[in-house]
Amino acid sequence: MDSKTYISSGILELYVAGALSEKENQEVYEAMQKYPEVKAEVISIESAIVQLTAFAKKDDSYSFDAIKNQLTVDEAKVIPITKPSKTNNWKQYLGWAAAVVFGTTLIFSVLQNNKLKTQLASEKEVLEAQIDSASTSLAAAEKLIEIFRDKDIISVPLAGQTASPTSYAKVYWDKKTNSIYLDAKGLPEPPKGKVYQVWSLKLSPLTPTSLGTLDSFTADANKIFTITNANESEAFGITLEPAGGSNTPTLEQLYTLGAVSS
Repeated sequence: MDSKTYISSGILELYVAGALSEKENQEVYEAMQKYPEVKAEVISIESAIVQLTAFAKKDDSYSFDAIKNQLTVDEAKVIPITKPSKTNNWKQYLGWAAAVVFGTTLIFSVLQNNKLKTQLASEKEVLEAQIDSASTSLAAAEKLIEIFRDKDIISVPLAGQTASPTSYAKVYWDKKTNSIYLDAKGLPEPPKGKVYQVWSLKLSPLTPTSLGTLDSFTADANKIFTITNANESEAFGITLEPAGGSNTPTLEQLYTLGAVSS
């Protein structure tokens, strides 16, 4: 039997699996000594089995020697094995191969199951966060409704000015808590590098006091802002200023203005 016949016959896989008779083991051993390509094929088969088994056992120290155990020996000795029929040889080999495939498939299934559990846990956390956020938003909305309906709250409409005639806003001033609630839905998106700044105004003499900038204007979907105001305000205005705000209002960029009713 030449080297190509040995390689294509399937006998080398049976040799590696330890499923040959003593005589057949000896014949393969001699062929390995005679044909380097036969020996290389045996080494290749052993390497493939080592990789499969090492994956299944998750143990880097698990070597082919542990798989073979007493199925093969060194070059000076062949283990005597009772010769089975060719049908039984193939049954043994196929059973062994099926066990490896089944074990690998089972491990893959376990890994996929763990991955799915992790994904579901992550989605559950996201859903819970969304529910919490929705609950918080609902509570905030209910609080605002109560504030807007409070008879002691001062409502101040802010009309559009020359810089932006179509703009509008509204201030709800709660003097008991020194707070204003600014509804800025009627303002356009500020240009890049610009920010809206809110001013409390005394009219005589005209004295502006900054109440801060609306830095989160673009990100805030509701455009309702809570601002501290302990001033004796007579009017409120909103200007468009460079990012970071200004010490005094830029009157040419006055977007809205409204006086507090006496």
